Amino acid sequence: MKLSSITQELLSLLPPALAEHYQLLTTCSLLFVVIILFSFTKLRMDIIALLAITAIIMTGVLTPSEALSGFSDPNIVLIALLFIIGESLVRTGISYQMSEYILKVAGKNDIRIIILIMLAVALLGSVMSSTGVVAIFIPVVISIATHSGIHVKKLMMPLCIAALISGMMTLVATPPNLVVNSELERATLEEFKFFSITPIGLGVLAVGIIYCIISRNWLISKKTANELQQSPARRQITDLIREYKLSGRAHRAQILPGSSFIGKTLDSLHLRSQQDVNVIGIERWRKFRKVLIPVNSMTEFREGDVLLLDFCHSDADYRNFLAAYSLEPKVLRGEYFSDQVKEVGMAEVALLPESSLYGKTLNEIDFRSKYFLTVIGIRRNHAPIEANNLFEEKLQISDTLLVCGDWGSIRKLQTKTNDFVVLDFPADMDDVAPASSQAIAALINLTIMIVLMVSGIVPNVVAALITCLLMGLTRCIDMTSAYKSIHWPSLILIIGMMPFALALNKTGGINLFSDLLKQHLSGYGPYVALTFIFLLCSVVGLFITNTATAILIAPIAINIALGFGYSPYPFAMTVAIATSASFITPVSSPVKTMIVAPGGYSFGDFVKVGVPLTFLVLIVDILLVPLFFPF
Repeated sequence: MKLSSITQELLSLLPPALAEHYQLLTTCSLLFVVIILFSFTKLRMDIIALLAITAIIMTGVLTPSEALSGFSDPNIVLIALLFIIGESLVRTGISYQMSEYILKVAGKNDIRIIILIMLAVALLGSVMSSTGVVAIFIPVVISIATHSGIHVKKLMMPLCIAALISGMMTLVATPPNLVVNSELERATLEEFKFFSITPIGLGVLAVGIIYCIISRNWLISKKTANELQQSPARRQITDLIREYKLSGRAHRAQILPGSSFIGKTLDSLHLRSQQDVNVIGIERWRKFRKVLIPVNSMTEFREGDVLLLDFCHSDADYRNFLAAYSLEPKVLRGEYFSDQVKEVGMAEVALLPESSLYGKTLNEIDFRSKYFLTVIGIRRNHAPIEANNLFEEKLQISDTLLVCGDWGSIRKLQTKTNDFVVLDFPADMDDVAPASSQAIAALINLTIMIVLMVSGIVPNVVAALITCLLMGLTRCIDMTSAYKSIHWPSLILIIGMMPFALALNKTGGINLFSDLLKQHLSGYGPYVALTFIFLLCSVVGLFITNTATAILIAPIAINIALGFGYSPYPFAMTVAIATSASFITPVSSPVKTMIVAPGGYSFGDFVKVGVPLTFLVLIVDILLVPLFFPF
């Protein structure tokens, strides 16, 4: 028997009054249960969303095609594409550079960091999708939290709030603004201008920044703070330098004209055996930029190359070495290339029990020719072996090798499992961009997306798709990284909540509530009516997207204003402000859903921060909107 037939039979058993509103009551009941599950259970939010889809189909409120329509929604595809674009910015190092700049300006002061993040997000979000801005800034905020020691919960919520407020900066900043503008046009009224909303948005942004500074510790419990303090820090390259006693051994030198190095291969110069010198890498100019060249025995030197050298003898011996080979010393900042961590990396390697390398020396293994890396240290029984004897030491089962070279070669060590295993990568590796050479291409691609979105030449989803294809074409991201970058739980959560907007509209719930509102607003004045419109948007926005809220409420607000003899513009503007001010639950906007997992937030965290902020925005709206749009 079909599900629809079962539903019809059940309805025939109910009293007529109850049967008439069965679907509305069912929708509201399901919505209530979902909110309870979000608030008080430990079930994952995406699992609850999938259960909601199943339940709304089983009750017959929506057909399977209606309930599952979110999987084909262009906005869902857009969000997935924006995750990929955000990962492209991480892989090319742009996100890290942004976080580095913010830390440079703000230091480790959480207040200054919050202010800079919110200003940057609001500015960028005024001309492009707030969802896209969040996708770009999530890795930036994670990087800032990692390097500053500030808990990520303190920073992700301000990011989210600023992204929502950015929708109040310009007319094109968010779809609800365009929906409101379309309703004005449909009512044959003059439309808003590009910056009509900006004065109110700036006021809300100022209040939002102050509020985020005041509330920055609200979500940090004592347990969370203790976990942050007690969590063991991963070792960094500076720790490895200290443990293997590498201080004072690193140098940079440039090959001068006439040097005997020019045209010679590394193997033919016998630098290691005759001079106790290791060449870690070569800095060479290619296409107007400096790159690090990995070296092996067949690497050929050129005039102008800058050599990264490991030299373990005295300064006098080093000067003699430079003079003998016509090399010029160059400035080296930091200990053992620690200030060049974006190019030069290190990792510890342990020999496997069945390794064929036991009993052999490093010279016999020819490690550099095979892996384009140099062994710069050996630890045996928790103590480093002296550098002078390093390459003549026979490897033992307890030895740990420290290798040095470019990060690309270090990453490839993970696949070389026959003889050894990589024990751990230093924390510095997290900030290394595997596609840093494509940073300019990524910025060009991002600019193309912004231009396409702002101009409206193509739909936003098409603009993002074009940008993703360009990111792949310019090697800013590969297919494996692209698929891994999509945060599927966030997408499932959004998809799972979308049917409720359709169900509330289909069952007449929104119309019923709006009719009651119009009946009871008459005679209370424009300020009370404006307040109710704002609160109506806030209540509806608890459960459905802000775009859907604008679609439902904008015509009601305009009709109420015209019916009471008021100007429709303050009411239309209030709808635009209120729909962007949907701070209270994580399910009504992709902007909030996207930060749930990275920020480690619960449903209650949004309620705790969002409720007071919503009322603050209401006050700003009531004070500023009538000033710029009189009744």
